Amino acid sequence: MMATTICLAANGTLQSPKAGGFFWIYLNWALGLRELGCRVLWLERIPPTFPSCDIARRVRQLKTRLRKFGLEDGLVLSLEAHANRPSDALAGCLDFEVAREADLLLNFCSDLPRVQHFRRSAFVDIDPGLTQIWVVSSQIALQRHDIYFTIGETVGKPDALFPDADLEWHYTPPPVSLPRWSVTQAPNGAPFTTVTNWWREWVQYDGESYDNTKRAGFLPFLDLPRRTQIPLELAIVMGAKPDRALLKAEGWRVEDAWRVTGNPQSYQAYIQRSRGEFSCAKPSYVRLQTAWISDRTLCYLAAGKPAIVQHTGPSRVLPERSGIFRFTDIDHAVRCLEDAAADYDRQCRLARALAEEHFDAKRVVARVLERALA
Repeated sequence: MMATTICLAANGTLQSPKAGGFFWIYLNWALGLRELGCRVLWLERIPPTFPSCDIARRVRQLKTRLRKFGLEDGLVLSLEAHANRPSDALAGCLDFEVAREADLLLNFCSDLPRVQHFRRSAFVDIDPGLTQIWVVSSQIALQRHDIYFTIGETVGKPDALFPDADLEWHYTPPPVSLPRWSVTQAPNGAPFTTVTNWWREWVQYDGESYDNTKRAGFLPFLDLPRRTQIPLELAIVMGAKPDRALLKAEGWRVEDAWRVTGNPQSYQAYIQRSRGEFSCAKPSYVRLQTAWISDRTLCYLAAGKPAIVQHTGPSRVLPERSGIFRFTDIDHAVRCLEDAAADYDRQCRLARALAEEHFDAKRVVARVLERALA
């Protein structure tokens, strides 16, 4: 494993410089690879529609972020027929030809071109159910890979509520880097929190269209703060003042996600000073019953924070009341919050134990590589 080079194709970290949590999705995988002794190449595509005048600045920002984790020397950019590429856009970055010599492409980007140029390729699906629907309905054109992984437990199973896109899917839990997410104690009076994007997602499939935003997921639970004394806070990428006022009127604390979690360090600090997580899921994850769990929730668990999250289907991995509580309706959510608070110290220990047992990045990534490189 020591000599293995893995090219990790991230999806949009160059285009989303303020999304600290988004960066951690891929960072946890990269840190797991590093723990195994792998050389990590971080590949980001720059589509032709990306503003040329902004490329150099965004690349510098990304390199600064990667430098804090010792990953800056492995940055690879894939510029796709960019007519007005600035002359200094690739300064300090590796050439794509270096990336294609990697032992494995670990790809999170459904529209990544030139996949066939790599020795071995593995696609990782982090939107279970949705990815398969998008492929079947031709909303994305997923290139052929040598192997396909998914974080959805029911993907490809006979009882799945969606097609498998005629691909063989291998389940993997999502990872969290345990050394980077050490247990931290929340200050007195800290709220249960979450970080979320409020808008901009609809699902269209088989003649049906429905709102798949976090806003739609939270609305049935709008008056939850009125039913409990436990403080609840949402850090939201929102920009909608009427909804912000509505949430506050119902008793939610509301923060601007860009302000409190706008880089990897502030995102981590926000979770570490939280009492735990409370979050609803997007409607698709509840509908499709894939047992999806958020990469964000894993960070709470690893930090020793119990998570109260919406039920997304029967699971072989996720417990119901041990470190994580999975609610089905608002009354159940109240009970879960109260029970977690009443048994808080033990639930903190169980949260970390759950992360160690099932989501340790070093072990998760090792199993993925074992299959992908077989």
